[in-house]
Amino acid sequence: MPFIIVRNDITKMAVDAIVNAANSSLLGGGGVDGCIHRAAGSGLLEACRALGGCAVGSAKITGAYDLPCKYVIHAVGPRWYGGKHGEKGLLESCYRTALSLAMTHGCTSVAFPLISSGAYGYPKAEALKVAVDTIGAFLLEHEMTVYLVVFDRSAYQISERLFADIAEYIDDAYASAHADTQTRRLEDSSVSRVFAPRSPEPALPAASFDAELGQKLRQLDESFSQMLLRKIDEKGMTDAACYKKANIDRKLFSKIRSDIHYRPSKPTALAFAVALELPLDETRSLLEKAGFTLSHSSRFDIIIEYFITKGNYNIFEINEALFAFDQSLLGA
Repeated sequence: MPFIIVRNDITKMAVDAIVNAANSSLLGGGGVDGCIHRAAGSGLLEACRALGGCAVGSAKITGAYDLPCKYVIHAVGPRWYGGKHGEKGLLESCYRTALSLAMTHGCTSVAFPLISSGAYGYPKAEALKVAVDTIGAFLLEHEMTVYLVVFDRSAYQISERLFADIAEYIDDAYASAHADTQTRRLEDSSVSRVFAPRSPEPALPAASFDAELGQKLRQLDESFSQMLLRKIDEKGMTDAACYKKANIDRKLFSKIRSDIHYRPSKPTALAFAVALELPLDETRSLLEKAGFTLSHSSRFDIIIEYFITKGNYNIFEINEALFAFDQSLLGA
C-alpha cells in the first residue's frame, strides 16, 4: 500500500517497475510506449525482440536499461471498438497480469500509465475506472505501492456526471456556509433571545447511569490512536483490513498503533474514517481527536462529505474525485 495518483513523467519514476502501454509487437510505438523506449535506450528494444510479441490483455517483463527503475512491464491493452468486444475484460487482464509479474519479481512499487486511453481510443473515464477498480482490488490482498501516473490534465477524466454532481454539491455547500455565517451574525447582534425549555430526559437506573457516564468520560479522554483502535474492534475488523481499506502503509499504521499520542495528518485521519465507514457525526468525532474539523469553506472537506452522505466509502473512487478537483488524496 498505498495507491497514489500522481502527475509525472513515467520515465522518471524511481520505482521497482514501470508499466509500458505497449503494442502487441513490443517493438515500440507512439505515446507512452515511444517515450519509454527512447528513455531506456537501444537495449530495451533488443530485449523486446527476444520476447516474440505479446497477446492483447497480457504482459511481459524486461530489464529497464537506462531508466531509473529495475524493470519494464510491457502490457498490451485493447483497442476500443465500442465496448461490446470484451474490451473491459482485456483491460482488467492487463492490469492484473502486470501486477502479478511485479509480485513475482519481488517489486514493492510499480507505476502504471492509463493503459489504452491514448491512441487505442478507450474512453478516459472508463479506462480510469477499470484501472482504479482493478488496482484497488489487488491492493486489498497484497502489499505494494502502486502509482497511476498522469502526464497532464487532458489524460485524466472522471465521469462528467460525477464531476458535475460533486461540483453542484460544492456550490451548495459554499452557499450554505455563507448563509449560516450571516444567520450567526444576526443572532449574535440580537439583544434578547428566547430559549425553549427542554423536555426532561427519562431517568436511567443509577448503576446504568454510572456505567454510561464512566464510558463517556473514558472516551472523552481518548487519543486519536485509542479511538481508532476502539472503532476497529467495534467494527469487527482486523488491523490489516482497516489500513488497506484506508489506503495506508502498514508501517505508518504500526506507528499509530504503538504511539498513543500520534497525531496524523487530516487526509490520514479521514482515510481511517472512510475505511471504518463512519457516518458524518462519527467522522467529525474522529477528526476532532486528531485536532481537525470538517468545514464548508474547504473544497477538500466538502468532497469527503459528499461521498460519506452518499454512502460511498470506496477510497479509491474518492481519490479519483479529489485528484480531479486538484485536492490532496486520502491515505499515505
